[in-house]
Amino acid sequence: MTWADDLLWELDTVDDEEAVFAHVQRAAQTLGFDYCAYGMRIPVPVTKPRIVMYNNYPKAWQDRYAEKKYLEIDPTVQHGRRSQSPIVWTDEVFSSAQGLWNDARDIGLRVGWAKSALDGHSTGGMLTLARSADPLSQSELAGIERRMRWLVNIAHQGFQRVHAKRCNVSLTPRERAVLRWAADGKTFEETSEIMELSVATVKFHTRNASAKLGTVNRTATVTRAAVLGLLAE
Repeated sequence: MTWADDLLWELDTVDDEEAVFAHVQRAAQTLGFDYCAYGMRIPVPVTKPRIVMYNNYPKAWQDRYAEKKYLEIDPTVQHGRRSQSPIVWTDEVFSSAQGLWNDARDIGLRVGWAKSALDGHSTGGMLTLARSADPLSQSELAGIERRMRWLVNIAHQGFQRVHAKRCNVSLTPRERAVLRWAADGKTFEETSEIMELSVATVKFHTRNASAKLGTVNRTATVTRAAVLGLLAE
C-alpha cells in the first residue's frame, strides 16, 4: 500500500473529528512540519456558514488569533476561498496583514504552506502546514508537494465523511422530487400536476423533508437540501 492508501484506510476507521485530526497531524509531521491546522466551512445556515477549526498551534497563538479576529483578514484564508492552488507563506503574502504576520513570527510560526479543497456539496476546507524554522526551499517543495496535496484532499474527505455521518439526513425519492420541482420555481399546484399527486400529498412530502432538515418553511427546506447535495439524482 502507498502512503496515501495507508492514511485513507486509517481515516476510514475513525468516527470523530479529533481522531481525524490526530492522523492528519502525524502525517504532517512525517512531511517535516511541526504544526498543522484544518478549517472547514459548512455551508449552512446560508447567511452565516459555520466554521470549524482544528489545530495544534501554541495556545498563545490560538488565543491571539481568536482575540484579534485574524480569521477575517488572514490572506491565506482569503486566497483559499478564491482558489484551490497552494500558497506559501511570504512577506508579500502577508503584506496586507502585517500585524498578523508579526504576531505569528513572534510566536514562532515562520514557515507555512496552505491549500484549500472544495467538494460537490459546497463544503470548503483548508489545510495549513507550518513550522518554526528551516525555510521551505524549492527543492524540498518539489520532493513533497505531491504528498502535501494528497494530504489536503484526504483530510477534507475524512472531515467531510465524519460531518456527513453526524448529519445523516436521508430523503425519500418523493421528498427529493417535490423539493427539486420547488427548486425550479414550481408551486405546490404545479408540482401536483407534474407528479400526478394531490396538492395535499405534495405538501405532506414537503413537510416531512422540512422536519428531517430542521427547517421552518419551504424555501429554507429547498435551500438546505440543495447545499447539502440531497437533491442530486
